Amino acid sequence: MGRNNKPSQGNESIEIYAAKLSYIGTAISTLGDGLQTIAAGLALEALQNANNDSSQTNNGNGHQTVKIDNMQKQIDYLIAELKHIKKMFK
Repeated sequence: MGRNNKPSQGNESIEIYAAKLSYIGTAISTLGDGLQTIAAGLALEALQNANNDSSQTNNGNGHQTVKIDNMQKQIDYLIAELKHIKKMFK
């Protein structure tokens, strides 16, 4: 019986480790998608600004600043999530 228990416990450990790796991989992929979305938003904003060139008013500039602040908050959140995932590996 002792021999049967050890491989079973080892398999559970491997399964848990595999599940953790799967979770972490999915989380990193999701965070990567979030970063790509933010980058695409910034690229779109840059293209719009290039098209509008000098026709943008001060209100438009303020609106752009708010968008950039929001994107910075999103990036900060994604970085915090990556740090959380890193702690899970330790």
